[in-house]
Amino acid sequence: MATATATPETKAKNPNSPKRPYPMERTRNIGICAHIDAGKTTLTERILFYTGAIHRIGEVHEGTTVTDWMEQERERGITITSAATTCFWPARKEEGILKIYEGQKFRVNIIDTPGHVDFTAEVERSLRVLDGAIAVFCGVAGVQPQSETVWRQANKYGVPRIAFVNKMDRVGANFQNAINEMRDKLGANAWPVLIPLGAEDQLKGQIDVINQKAVLYSDNDKIGSTYELAEIPDDKKKFAATALQELIEAVADKDEEIANLFLEEKTPTPLQLKQAIRRLTVTNQFVPVVGGSAFKNKGVQFLIDAVIDYLPGPLDIPPAKGINPHNREETVPAPADDSAKFCSLAFKLWTDPFVGKLVFFRVYSGQLTKGTTVYNPRTNKRDRISRVVQIQADKREELETVYAGDIAAIVGIKDVKTGDTLCMEDFDIQLEPPSFPEPVISMAIEPKTKADREKMGESLGRLVEEDPTLTVKTNEETGQTIIAGMGELHLDIIMDRMRREFNVETNAGAPQIAYRETITKSSEGEGKLVKQSGGRGQYGHVVVDMRPQERGKGIAIENKVVGGNIPKEYIPACKKGIEEALLNGVVNGSPVIDVAIDITDGSYHEVDSNELAFKLAAIFAVQDAMKKAGPILLEPIMKVEVSTPDEFQGDIIGDLSRRRGKIMSTESKNKTTNVLSEVPLSEMFGYVNNIRSMSKGRAAYTMEPSHFEQVPAQIVAQITEQKKGK
Repeated sequence: MATATATPETKAKNPNSPKRPYPMERTRNIGICAHIDAGKTTLTERILFYTGAIHRIGEVHEGTTVTDWMEQERERGITITSAATTCFWPARKEEGILKIYEGQKFRVNIIDTPGHVDFTAEVERSLRVLDGAIAVFCGVAGVQPQSETVWRQANKYGVPRIAFVNKMDRVGANFQNAINEMRDKLGANAWPVLIPLGAEDQLKGQIDVINQKAVLYSDNDKIGSTYELAEIPDDKKKFAATALQELIEAVADKDEEIANLFLEEKTPTPLQLKQAIRRLTVTNQFVPVVGGSAFKNKGVQFLIDAVIDYLPGPLDIPPAKGINPHNREETVPAPADDSAKFCSLAFKLWTDPFVGKLVFFRVYSGQLTKGTTVYNPRTNKRDRISRVVQIQADKREELETVYAGDIAAIVGIKDVKTGDTLCMEDFDIQLEPPSFPEPVISMAIEPKTKADREKMGESLGRLVEEDPTLTVKTNEETGQTIIAGMGELHLDIIMDRMRREFNVETNAGAPQIAYRETITKSSEGEGKLVKQSGGRGQYGHVVVDMRPQERGKGIAIENKVVGGNIPKEYIPACKKGIEEALLNGVVNGSPVIDVAIDITDGSYHEVDSNELAFKLAAIFAVQDAMKKAGPILLEPIMKVEVSTPDEFQGDIIGDLSRRRGKIMSTESKNKTTNVLSEVPLSEMFGYVNNIRSMSKGRAAYTMEPSHFEQVPAQIVAQITEQKKGK
């Protein structure tokens, strides 16, 4: 059963500084996340308009929204980087869950995140520092592939959620279907609290299930600012009463207070029911669902009320926990208290053309005033903070002090990476950084001119600082600069930013696949280095056992040498040699994954043995073992979902099959077919143009990494020939 969350009345000690403008009880840090094109940015724009943060509604298709401020975002109509903004909303002046704050304004910090899988790192790092989220779903498409991805990311960090079923004005919108898919595909305990009143072109407003009222929007008010609370229409009263009864039963199943009332056959008051929903939502046992249409300006105001009512503030969630960097077994809490020692997490870096390097950070405990010094446990360095700013998308507002629960940015701090802890020097704590997926695609780039050559390295260095999923390396054989990222669009945006922001013109080679190698059977390998050149020689001798591991298990290296055949001081050199050998397999030189290697035997020479000799001998031993262990090449397989009008279904499926794709399922609804398949990444280059021509521009697709799978023998031969040709 859920327990009541902390409220200001029950706290013995006030954790708020008397100087802070908004107490933590009236602060909400939320993210808006969903599948691409579900309406996240449009929803954010409406929230900013109704809260008075902006005075004109911008549109994604016009390139005028606040949070899509990059040129590339406005041109392409997609969100590329998460944008932070702040707005204020008064508690509703009626009997409700937060009546003690009646009329007082709440501060809502919002991060609008991308929906495209190529920019999934933006969602990951945002969810790491947020207290709650609005998960947006399309009323027509329901739960889509990237919806599942962001849901899993929110589960990973334990972020409480409200679901907003958007686009209820669209033809084919079905509110109940969307909820059913949330329960089936996401395992969400999702129940409606605000049901759309009507659908498609008949969308009038919402049914407030808890208060049994109708929220009706004026047909004459095109911006959705005018609405009224009225009686539920007669033809919907029975439906609304049934929805309330189902909601009470769902809450009673998880909450002790409502369960007792239910057993006594008493009906909970709206206040009791809302408080119970809040308790369950904060503890991730319940997902309130709201329906509406952001584009048609219906239902957004009551969604903001739901954010205030149900999503947690910094005091409602357990204190952040880190580890003691001097004793990694010790857990250290960072309580949400302005008077505690300062601790924060740097979750995003951004290069601003006007102010320079910005470090976005979330304060977990204490407060930070400009002019004070912060400490970075990773680097053991101190930095004096000269400027702190509040972010309003691409605008900056100077701040003197930030407090526990706040999200802000530091200007000009050096040697900070995404995921670094910034704290007081006498506070031994290191918070867990967000984790990011490995890049799946790479390409070679070269500067067009000598002047570009000098600037290219610097621009790539700054972009890598900002983006944890972008990697840059130099191919030692060819001298080429290789950039790797999450997809074609990701790398395309990187090159576009280099041109626009850093004035660097580059040429790009064909994208390269991040192949991997592994083995299919156990084997033994022996490596020996014997060099004698008159004086002191080189001698190292290593024997290893190698065996395959399950997919995803990674690399395991163990020392099982007995009898001192290899002296202990040379074992680290052997392990280093093994790690180095696994960076280049024997099939086509790709990194080796999912193998276990035991160092079992060897020999040494009292005079000629040294660390380098054993490192090289270990490399030879691994190469010897790999050749005997049935090495295979693995390629990244993508989960591809295509949404197409029924008439193009056959062409789409045929084309996916020709690309070595496996059709996993097809589902038809509202004259649209969703085709779910698994296709090798190497076959998906240029697919965007193919799908447009096949469907006359009416089909769309999404793609995300799924797993690695063995490459067929004939394809391996082609890859090897291509590599030799280069």
